[in-house]
Amino acid sequence: MQHFRHLDADTRERVFFIQPEDIETSDGNSLVATALGATLYIPATRPDLTATVNKRTEEGVRSIVIDLEDAVADHDLEEALANTVRTLNELSGSRSLVFVRARTAAHIRSICASLDHGAAGLAGFVVPKFTAARGAEFLDEIVAASHAHGTRLFAMPVLESPEVVHRETRDSELVAIRELLGRYREIVLAVRIGATDMCGTFGIRRDRDLTIYDVRVVADVISAIVNHLGRYDGSGFVITGPVWEYFADHERMFRPLLRQTPFADQEAVRFRQQLVSSDLDALLREVALDRANGIQGKTVIHPSHVPAVHALSAVTHEEYHDALDILSSDQGGVQASGYRNKMNELGPHRNWAKQTVLRSKAFGVTNEGITFVDLLTALAQR
Repeated sequence: MQHFRHLDADTRERVFFIQPEDIETSDGNSLVATALGATLYIPATRPDLTATVNKRTEEGVRSIVIDLEDAVADHDLEEALANTVRTLNELSGSRSLVFVRARTAAHIRSICASLDHGAAGLAGFVVPKFTAARGAEFLDEIVAASHAHGTRLFAMPVLESPEVVHRETRDSELVAIRELLGRYREIVLAVRIGATDMCGTFGIRRDRDLTIYDVRVVADVISAIVNHLGRYDGSGFVITGPVWEYFADHERMFRPLLRQTPFADQEAVRFRQQLVSSDLDALLREVALDRANGIQGKTVIHPSHVPAVHALSAVTHEEYHDALDILSSDQGGVQASGYRNKMNELGPHRNWAKQTVLRSKAFGVTNEGITFVDLLTALAQR
């Protein structure tokens, strides 16, 4: 998969200092997981499922989840399973990674047994409500399916269960999950956060004017997940951001979260108003907070969210050169940024620099003076 390849060549040349690379699933789990970007969930009950997957891929989506769990009513499950198998059999050589969110381990077995052409259209499975007690049966089925099809199918566990949410069991559960995932490290692509189920535990539904980090009881859980599973010492995993679930206009209670200046500088004031009216300003804010908290990519449920996530995923010219400066020496110390606006500490900032270079491979490096507004505008005009 390669990000932004749906933009025309002139636009890519104008925007990017370094073009995004073409990422293969064999390029290492950390790079592939970073390259997931905005992972779009699509209900398995859609009658035009194959066409929808292909259309979204052409629009720039690079990771898609066919959802058999919360998005499907119980009485529609059998048809949804058949529709999923039919779609996977019709997909091959896709430029996006297609996963299935399965309700049970048995569903993984039955889906893989029904594939006509191997697993050519399937990248792996998302495991909902993942716990240390029941996670191994899902992971074992994914390993068995990988062996049966002669390929490596990825697993993406979703942490959202009460065992992770409740304070009295949280740390012991996360330690157990960390140990379990460590035994299956080769197939674990990323750890996903299920904030909607977490909110549901407390009868909360966050308002569209707020980010998930404003919901303190959930923000505490996210912090613990990153602490246990996001360590940059070889024991951690890429952790992806929780879903943004709003996409329609509404009456605003609070002030917009996007400053006017970047848009005025780029003569995109009207475009800013469109983002604000569609609640995308809050999404952009949440993506920035995801990154600040050690989280890469995001779950999305509407295609309009994808350009916003991807525009903020591209590495800026300044970030990239800061990262190169930090990685240029292993002696430690402090030096001024080449942009003369900050100090780079060569020791503490080293892991950040490594992650930034990794992200640059997946999403490219923008030209000097190019902002997320330029890239987001180009994506919106496409």
